Amino acid sequence: MSMSAGGGGGTLQSEPNMTPMIDVLLVLLIIFMMIVPASRKTIDLQLPDPNPAPQQAEIQNMDQIVLEVLPNDYFEINNEPVQGSQALAARLHQIYDGRPDKVIFVKGAYEIRYQDVISAMDAARGAGVKIIGIPPKAAEPPRVGK
Repeated sequence: MSMSAGGGGGTLQSEPNMTPMIDVLLVLLIIFMMIVPASRKTIDLQLPDPNPAPQQAEIQNMDQIVLEVLPNDYFEINNEPVQGSQALAARLHQIYDGRPDKVIFVKGAYEIRYQDVISAMDAARGAGVKIIGIPPKAAEPPRVGK
C-alpha cells in the first residue's frame, strides 16, 4: 500500500497499489491459457457418409466373400450351403489359403444367438481372415406388433 500526503491538509490517505494485483491476474490468465488446450482429449473417428451415393442393385464383386450365419448350425458362404462348424472351418480354409485379400463380410439371422456369430467369426480368423465386416445393406429386423 502506498501513502500519499495531501496538498495542504496534512492528512494521510492510504490507497491500494493496483500494480501487483494486475500482475497476479495476468500470470493466472497465462497459466489458464496454457492448461485448457493441453487438457482437451480427442478421439479420431471415421463416420460413415450420412448421404451415400445410390448404388446399383445386385452388382456384387465376385471377390467378396459373404458368410451368412443361420439357425441350427447352418451357414451359407456366398449362397453356398455349409452344415456344421467343422465344415465351415474347412471350407473357409479352402477359400482363403490361396487368396491375397483376407476380407469377409458376416451376416447373422435375427433368430440366432450372438455366440453363434462370434463362433463363425472365430472360424474365419482361424482361416487367416484379417478384416471382418458387415454388409452395407442389412435387412431390417422383423417388427413385433404395431
